[in-house]
Amino acid sequence: MAVTEKVGNVKAKVQYRRLDGSTVPGVTTVLGILNKPALVPWANNLGLQGIDVRRYVDKMANIGTLAHYLIECDLKEETPVLDIYAPEEINLAENCLLSYYEWKKKHNPKVIASELRLVSEQHGFGGTVDLYCEIDGERWLVDFKTGKAIYPEMITQLAAYTRLLVEHNKLVDKTQILRIGRDETEGYEEQVKTKDELHPHWLKFKHCLAIYELDKLIRKAG
Repeated sequence: MAVTEKVGNVKAKVQYRRLDGSTVPGVTTVLGILNKPALVPWANNLGLQGIDVRRYVDKMANIGTLAHYLIECDLKEETPVLDIYAPEEINLAENCLLSYYEWKKKHNPKVIASELRLVSEQHGFGGTVDLYCEIDGERWLVDFKTGKAIYPEMITQLAAYTRLLVEHNKLVDKTQILRIGRDETEGYEEQVKTKDELHPHWLKFKHCLAIYELDKLIRKAG
């Protein structure tokens, strides 16, 4: 079960709960324990350019959230409400949307579910699947990303989302990360992963989940 809190028109925070009501962490929260060494030189480079790193990250996060919202509206055939966003954020998010349209035209997905929130009773975590669809007679899990590159932890996320679908008796034939650029010249990038390729990432996620829960116990014990 997932409980969603809204900020403005966009879903901002999701709490995942088991059937007994106990709260479980989300996939991205669990993977937050991982060290991301590439962020240090990246942040340093922004600082050398006189850019406030925190504000820049918040801005990019807003654009990513808005891009997901615009895509969700398209998948659900709903009209987006954009009055809480700045024009620049809307323009950049719409670049992502145009790249998504190119991908959609190529694959013609039949939507089964979008923004599907699931909880693993067995393993104790939750996650939101961007798109579960049918393409050419096969069941696909598609995860949308709006950054400049596809990083290893994104594959680990994909493995966790796949496990959630399988645990809820949903067939998964193919999994894909779809990176949609914020810049109008970027287009989109597809990265497909097989079940064998996802397996070590699932093991990695389980280890991260175990460490996350141990850290939680240690903090509670003081």
